Amino acid sequence: MPAFYLIVITLGAFYLGYRFYSKYLAERVYALDPNFRTPAHELADGVDFVPTNKHILLGHHFTAVAGAAPIVGPAIAVYWGWLPAIAWVILGTVFGAGVHDFGAIVTSARNRGQNIGTLSGKVISARASTLFLLIIFFLLTLVNAVFGVVMAILFQAHPGSVIPAVIVIPIAMCIGQWVYRMRGAVLIPSIIGLVLLYVAIPVGQMFPIRIDGLAEMVGLSVRTTWVILIFAYTWVASRLPVWLLLQPRDYINGQQLLVALVVIFAGVIVGWDQITAPAVNPVAADTKQWFPYLFITIACGAISGFHSLVASGTTSKQIDKETDARYIGYGGAMGEGSLALAAILACTAGLGSAADWQTAYASFGAASGGALGNFVTGVGHFLSNLGIQAQLGASFAVVVVVTFAGTTMDTGVRLQRYILEEIAELAGFRALVGRTTLLTTLAVLVPLALALVPGGEGAGGKGFAFGQLWTLFGTTNQLTAGLALSVVSVWVLARNRSPIAAIVPLVFLLFMTSWALVLNLLEFLREGSWMLLVMDGAIAILTAWLIVEAVTALNRQRRGSAGAT
Repeated sequence: MPAFYLIVITLGAFYLGYRFYSKYLAERVYALDPNFRTPAHELADGVDFVPTNKHILLGHHFTAVAGAAPIVGPAIAVYWGWLPAIAWVILGTVFGAGVHDFGAIVTSARNRGQNIGTLSGKVISARASTLFLLIIFFLLTLVNAVFGVVMAILFQAHPGSVIPAVIVIPIAMCIGQWVYRMRGAVLIPSIIGLVLLYVAIPVGQMFPIRIDGLAEMVGLSVRTTWVILIFAYTWVASRLPVWLLLQPRDYINGQQLLVALVVIFAGVIVGWDQITAPAVNPVAADTKQWFPYLFITIACGAISGFHSLVASGTTSKQIDKETDARYIGYGGAMGEGSLALAAILACTAGLGSAADWQTAYASFGAASGGALGNFVTGVGHFLSNLGIQAQLGASFAVVVVVTFAGTTMDTGVRLQRYILEEIAELAGFRALVGRTTLLTTLAVLVPLALALVPGGEGAGGKGFAFGQLWTLFGTTNQLTAGLALSVVSVWVLARNRSPIAAIVPLVFLLFMTSWALVLNLLEFLREGSWMLLVMDGAIAILTAWLIVEAVTALNRQRRGSAGAT
């Protein structure tokens, strides 16, 4: 089957979803008001609350939520065949992620930019706020740790990607100064920045950066040394004003992603590559089945709770007009789904023959361990169709993954600082509130410790262990999405509007997450994986707690016993 058909079907579905369904959400469910004074204006401080052009903010939101997850998840999930993977990407994006991301921005903006965890305490119950803080802290720790290790793996395996990944930082800071200090237009500088980034890719190939000597000097492995350097960078980046680095770099990355998607899709069309993977891959009965594991393996790229943290943690604080939420929230979800589509194509049509695909996806462990490598190989093949050397094309793919993962870590550490501040206030340690240096340090040290524990390197991308870790990440991510959707549902219901658009994906996610959690518990118990068993058990308890809180809040609101917030 020509891969081009999947491009037409998927992008066509996304267009229809944005054209009609997002309009319904904007008018009938969220009732956007162009005259509403957003927190970016009401609480403007020049650091976190900054009114931002919707195109720039889309770039920030898009790249902050993208990261490596919408690449890794689909790249693993095609183990079950391309049909279940693409079906979930389409349906999950149009009816799940669009509703979730859009709703999280609006709900937060309507409540002075408060994050979704704080809102759960107002909208659902005080207990739900504690629940959300626990879930968010766990999720952010896992996200930052995994992405830090993934970046380290890619830097070690592809040292030519270091220079372009690093050079984008001063470029973005210059653009930030130009736009917010000099009040200059952003379009031309960002295009120049993008060109410089692409020029740096072949330069990086000529001058690869290896840190073997530094690692040997400090007595650590190369990967561990990279992890520490990456987290040291995130400590600095997360303390800078959003306009100086985060926003302009995200805008460059947003443009880079658009270029990457265009180039990948163009390579597919020019080469008229065929999908060599089976539509549905028959797997052994004793291995992980696509139902329910598909729906937690592809989280980002279909629907992801991490998006609600970005939407309510940073995006809602920068939105200029409430009506921009449709473009940024629902439009960003479409972009995320498009990246997942590119990952599916790379791993089903870019690996060569059917025999090559079967070798790469011989087992779930092989699929999870080789996910990023399969994507890089596939993109390199597509770019070779356009006359670009396959190795240079593969480096291009690595730079895309690394820069997105770095952006997600910057945002993740910043969000972790917010969460730690709320936990400190809830626990009565008010002296810690406002101590950004200490809280940022804690926000870096916790995931760094997880990334460096024994076995942490293997957890970053080798064998079946990564598949186990990824399912835990997926269940936590979907649990977060479920809580965010429950907040949105109750908030909408309180305004006498139908919450069905949020309730349907909420019920579906909680059902699939609960099912996968039970199967994981049995697997970990059978294998004697006690650490994973404890982690999975804790997530299962949080899931049960969430279900009770969500049902109670919806029933209470339906009876009219709770007022609008």
